[in-house]
Amino acid sequence: MRIRAKGLTALLLGSLLAVGATAAPQAGATTPAATTASRGLEIGVPAYVYPNQQMLLDVQAAQPAASIVILNPNNGDNPFDADWQARADALRARTTATGEHTRVLGYVHTERATRDKDAVLASVRNYLVTGDGKLHVDGIFFDTTSRECGDNNAARDYYLDLRQQVQAIVHSIDPTAQELVVDNPGTAVQDCFLEPGKRTADTFVTFEGTYDAYTNAYLGGNVFNLTAGYYPGANFDPSGTAYWHLIHAVPNATAMRTALSSAFTRGAGYAYATDDVLDNPWDATPSWGFGAETSYATTLG
Repeated sequence: MRIRAKGLTALLLGSLLAVGATAAPQAGATTPAATTASRGLEIGVPAYVYPNQQMLLDVQAAQPAASIVILNPNNGDNPFDADWQARADALRARTTATGEHTRVLGYVHTERATRDKDAVLASVRNYLVTGDGKLHVDGIFFDTTSRECGDNNAARDYYLDLRQQVQAIVHSIDPTAQELVVDNPGTAVQDCFLEPGKRTADTFVTFEGTYDAYTNAYLGGNVFNLTAGYYPGANFDPSGTAYWHLIHAVPNATAMRTALSSAFTRGAGYAYATDDVLDNPWDATPSWGFGAETSYATTLG
């Protein structure tokens, strides 16, 4: 299974050159009124393994269940066949601490808005359009997404179109379904991506990196703009589920709890911490088990 590198280090260096860190919007910054209502912290797990490997069996058995699980058949380039569909269905049958079912997302890479959109949509359809005409996933996890809007918002509009296409496909199959779209820039995202009427995803992964980086080099916010710099982005987060932090190379269970507590304090609605390491830090069960994370998350918020 190929796993594409996120390029997080380069993104962080570029962002530090592009904009200075601040704690909140300053004069001239445009954001909606603050209406955040936190749900507490929930666990969302990237599971970049084959459908019957132990990691997926472990996350399926966790009590309470994880809120989100990402499935990844060769970066979304392979068909979502019967084995994958069965695993997705089993995961979606689980109940989370909030009383909802686990939501399953299909992984699709986008190469910072440079991947041909027809190829991206072919991967999307692998997950959503199946022979039995049923939905086996709840939405799409777009990886390697842009964190800057681009000239004339070209990058933003690339992802806006993808979100709208996912919505159209899902609703054509099941008009009652509530799809979930996630963008993963792996770092703070420019706030045009969350602009009302132009929002490109329900949730954004605004940190993906090591525990050391999360502890010692956090940029100071989930969003940024060129006037305000970095800020938490609560004003864009009425449901408390707009941001997701993914932390790997976490040394032990105590550090796991520190990471999750920090994620909640930093405005994340979803988080995941693991002692797994590169080159694929999302292919093994943490030594402390998934239940330890999902249980601890219920104490936050």
